[in-house]
Amino acid sequence: METRVIQIRVSTEAAQAYETASDAEQRKLNALLSLKLSDVGRAQRPLEVVMNEISRKAQERGMTSEILESILNEQ
Repeated sequence: METRVIQIRVSTEAAQAYETASDAEQRKLNALLSLKLSDVGRAQRPLEVVMNEISRKAQERGMTSEILESILNEQ
């Protein structure tokens, strides 16, 4: 798969979580974001709708911001 580098704006907290993640975790996050952005293009749904759906599903499964931060900070 061909890849490109893009810039996106995220919260300072999200940027710090990404920057302090291990290389392996950063690769996982890159892959996850790539898949989700690809879903937006294929689904022809607005990004906001997709992001809200992802957030809702994660929360339904028990994901909290504290749990996410803990996962991202695992080494």
